[in-house]
Amino acid sequence: MVVGQQARKAMLGECPKKVARLIDLVNLPSNLMEFAGGQSQMGHLSFFVRVWSHIKTHNLQDPNNKNLVNCDDKLKSILLGKTQVELSKLPMLINLHFPKPSK
Repeated sequence: MVVGQQARKAMLGECPKKVARLIDLVNLPSNLMEFAGGQSQMGHLSFFVRVWSHIKTHNLQDPNNKNLVNCDDKLKSILLGKTQVELSKLPMLINLHFPKPSK
């Protein structure tokens, strides 16, 4: 068994629906697909990691307040056109692009 599969099984035991939603692949809308380098499917968690990597790689955290992200054009395209975002709001803004599971 692959390590990722073991980790997934362990996490799914805790809260299966919430964890599965973070890991399972979903079809990305066109603006997210462009941000993800053309990938048509990606998990919610993987996409968030990609956004965080982009922020760190391009030094987009505000130097005076590390709790703020100064959005470049690429981030603006997925964060509702905002020029600056609080780190605490980032998951919520990304979550808007991912469909809620039907009950």
